[in-house]
Amino acid sequence: MTVNILFAATESRWPQYEAPLRDALKAAGVTDYRLATEMPPEEVDYIVYAPNSPLRDFRPYVNTKAVLNIWAGVEGIVGNETLTQPLCRMVDAGLKEGMVEWVTGQVLRHHLGLDRVLARQAGDWCPGVPPLARDRRVGVLGLGELGAACAEALARLNFRVAGWSRRPKDLPGIVTQHGDDGLRAVLAETEILVLLLPLTAETENVLDADALARLPGGAVIVNPGRGALIDDAALLAALESGHLDHATLDVFREEPLPADHPFWRHPKVTVSPHVASETRPSTAAEVLAENIRRGEAGEPFLHEVDRGAGY
Repeated sequence: MTVNILFAATESRWPQYEAPLRDALKAAGVTDYRLATEMPPEEVDYIVYAPNSPLRDFRPYVNTKAVLNIWAGVEGIVGNETLTQPLCRMVDAGLKEGMVEWVTGQVLRHHLGLDRVLARQAGDWCPGVPPLARDRRVGVLGLGELGAACAEALARLNFRVAGWSRRPKDLPGIVTQHGDDGLRAVLAETEILVLLLPLTAETENVLDADALARLPGGAVIVNPGRGALIDDAALLAALESGHLDHATLDVFREEPLPADHPFWRHPKVTVSPHVASETRPSTAAEVLAENIRRGEAGEPFLHEVDRGAGY
């Protein structure tokens, strides 16, 4: 029986994904399939999707077994009332590796004070020895696939890592907290804070003025998660007051970040253009193909979204 796969993750991505998807489907043992950008809705078994796709009404896809997102984030689609089919988010090796590399790089940059060193290239000899990683307290908000991988990588570098999640988690070498009291405890002990939470109604503005005030003076924020996790005005106020030392931001409420946004001009803000980690077609295709294989075999899907939790 032919498996019909609709690629609906915007036309521009089709040339990037077609060959890797065909290779991955073959490797997964899915050999009798049709992969296309157009087909009658009632014939579609699986939809490869991105939330910026023009496809918004899923009601005609009455026989579709799953919608397979190529993005890690699903906040742009999870609330769509026409989407009743199983929805799977993307967690792939390339995305995880890229996020770990970016996060550890930024944490090490702030830990070692590299910005200050690079600013003194005009004869200003001011030696200063940073603390060892074992003496630096790093907090990670969000202990899902990406957050846990980053926390574990930082712990392997000897940082004193504490993590927070909505539900209890147990990670070797990581002090884990959950709930409101746990969040306050992590914030109070964190010198470098990494945000890797999904964006939900509960996490929007999780770093508001009150939360920012709980961080120790001179703390640094690194946000490769979602822009709306932080109250922008509260962040700017905390930087202006001197309470926070710096914020390195890879994600924003509006992207591309408008040229007149104050983040661009602020000396204590580093703007990174949403490059912390990108879904790579070669590794993402393997996850998509495996989920299609699982669907055909009647096995549980990988990374199926919990609609109630929103991720």
